[in-house]
Order: sequence, then structure tokens, then C-alpha cells
Amino acid sequence: MVRKLLIALFGLGLVFGAAAADTVADAHAEMNGCESCHQDGSPSSDGAYENEQCVACHGGLAELEGEQHAAHADMLVCSDCHAVHDMEVGQKPTCDACHDDGRTP
Repeated sequence: MVRKLLIALFGLGLVFGAAAADTVADAHAEMNGCESCHQDGSPSSDGAYENEQCVACHGGLAELEGEQHAAHADMLVCSDCHAVHDMEVGQKPTCDACHDDGRTP
């Protein structure tokens, strides 16, 4: 809970000392290498292992803050919205990839 609060208040980069990291993946790699997210450091064929790692550290969609997370619980996995190798630290995904105006189905 404290970790989630710190992330919300100060951003992922400041909490983990990853201000120099460019992408979310870089920030995680600085913590524990590629094994932070990938089993044996290599991507899985279906992304299931990686999404399990997201939930293990950050909690499931139903547990996370923000109505956008709870609204998608049991429908999406983290990587459906968060492209960690492309997103900069602190960048939020946009909803318009799936929703025309970002609010409606």
C-alpha cells in the first residue's frame, strides 16, 4: 500500500531511483535485470509470465487505483495498455486506442 501511494505521489522513477531510465522496461531492468519481468531474461511466447510479474508487484486490476483499472478487471492484462518497452517512465497509456473518445466502449 505504501509503495502504491509513493508511486502515485512521486512517480515510478523517483520511487525506484530510475530517473535516468528512458522506458518503463529500462527502469525495471535497472532493479533486477530483464529477469524483473522475463523468466530467465527472455520474453515468453504469449506474455502470460510477464503479466503475472506485473500483478505480483503492482496488484491486479481490481486492486489498483483509478476507475480505468477496475472497469477492465478480468477483461484485459497489463500489457494490453502498457507497452513497457515503448512507454517512458511516468507516461500514461491513452484510451483512444480502443475507445474513440477515451471514455466510451
